[in-house]
Amino acid sequence: MNWVLDHIPELLSASGDHLQLALLPVAVGLVVSLPLGWVANRWRVARAILVPVSGLLYTIPSLALFVIMPLVLGTRILDPINVQAALTVYTVALLVRSIADALAAVPESVIAAASAMGYRTGGRFFAVELPLAVPVLIAGVRVAAVSNISLVAVGQIIGVGGLGFFLLHGAQSSPPNYQEIVAGIVLIVLLALVVDGLLAFAGRAMTPWARKRAGVVAR
Repeated sequence: MNWVLDHIPELLSASGDHLQLALLPVAVGLVVSLPLGWVANRWRVARAILVPVSGLLYTIPSLALFVIMPLVLGTRILDPINVQAALTVYTVALLVRSIADALAAVPESVIAAASAMGYRTGGRFFAVELPLAVPVLIAGVRVAAVSNISLVAVGQIIGVGGLGFFLLHGAQSSPPNYQEIVAGIVLIVLLALVVDGLLAFAGRAMTPWARKRAGVVAR
């Protein structure tokens, strides 16, 4: 406990770096995944290609992807962009299927009604389909965010990892510094729980009709 109290500023700073490394790829991955998921939902051939390919990307080991990124991007091995780019790939791999499934869950009758009201394809997507797909979409984003927060720690093996520093440094100390290791693990878990809770709250806030419907069903 003494070690933790003596290193609170370093732990807080590393927590901020950890969140930045983990959540920026979620935002970028969501922007990239939206059009891909829309295409996968709209055309069967596109879904047959995009969904399996995205699933295949997620099977690539994280450490291997972190090491490959400098070769692909032309960056230095210690650049944080390598970890963020790799996590963006994982986010896209997770969200393409989630977005396609979320859009497919929108009732055809609702889409037909929106078209009858004069909505064109783009307007209908943003005004009708996407809002109704939010509950399923948020679930996918929550998984991606929590996964990224966990995977960032692996980046410390190549020198970029936020709270992963304390896991590796504590393990390499002689004797191992278990307070440092436990502090890193606990903070990673806390960050994941807080981010997951905030995303769940945001999802409920964006879908008030879902809460009302659940209340009607409960009664």
